[in-house]
Amino acid sequence: MSPRPYRMAARRAAAEETRARIVAAAREVIAAPGGIDAFTVDAVARAAGVARMTVYHQFGSKTGLIEAVFDSLAIVREGVQRLRAALELSDPEETLAAFVRTFAGVWEEDRLVIRRLQGLAALDPEFARVWDARESRRRGGMREITSRVAAARAGAAPELDMEAATAALYAVVSPEAFEAMAGTQHSFADVAPLVHQLARKILGMDGGKPLAFPASAPTAPDRPTRRRTTPG
Repeated sequence: MSPRPYRMAARRAAAEETRARIVAAAREVIAAPGGIDAFTVDAVARAAGVARMTVYHQFGSKTGLIEAVFDSLAIVREGVQRLRAALELSDPEETLAAFVRTFAGVWEEDRLVIRRLQGLAALDPEFARVWDARESRRRGGMREITSRVAAARAGAAPELDMEAATAALYAVVSPEAFEAMAGTQHSFADVAPLVHQLARKILGMDGGKPLAFPASAPTAPDRPTRRRTTPG
C-alpha cells in the first residue's frame, strides 16, 4: 500500500492542529489587556508561534481569522445543537426557558471575548457584516418562539404583535442584556431567571398584555440591528 495516504492524513492533522493553535492564540490576544487595539495578525502569529503568512494561508484575511474565532465560541460549539433541540419541544414555555438557559451558559463561558468581538463589529464594517449574519440566526430563533406563542394564543385578545415581540425578545435575550443585568456582581446564570421573566412578559405568557408597536409605527424589514458597543 502506498504511504501517500498516510502522509496526506498526517499533513491534514498537522494543519488542523496549527489552525486550532492560531484560533486559541487569537482568543488570548482579544481577551488580553489592550483588547481589540492589540489585535493584529502579527500579534496572533507571535502568540501562536507561527509566521504571519501561515495565518493568512489558514484564514485568508484578518476577517477570516475573526470569523474562525467567532465559530470557536461555545454558542457555536455547544449552543447551536442545544437550541435546535429546544425548538423541537412542543411546549413554547419549555422552548423559551431552554433558550434562556442555553444562552446564559454559553455566553457566560465566552463573556469577555464576545464583548470584544462586539467592539470589533462596531469598528470594522467588514466584520460587522459577519457579526450581523450570525445575529440573524439568533433573531430567527426568537421569531420561531414568537410564532409558536402566537399560534398557542390563537383566538385570544389581544393578538401577539409578531414584529414587536420578536424585536423585544431579540433585545432582551441578548449578550448585551445579560451583561448589563449581571454587572460585576452576578453571573449570567444568576440573571437568567430575570431575563426569562422579562421574555414571558414580552410575549404575554404571564397573563399580561403582550408588547406591541403603536398603531402608527411603520414596519421595518426583519433584520438584525447592530448595536454600537464600546469595546471592553
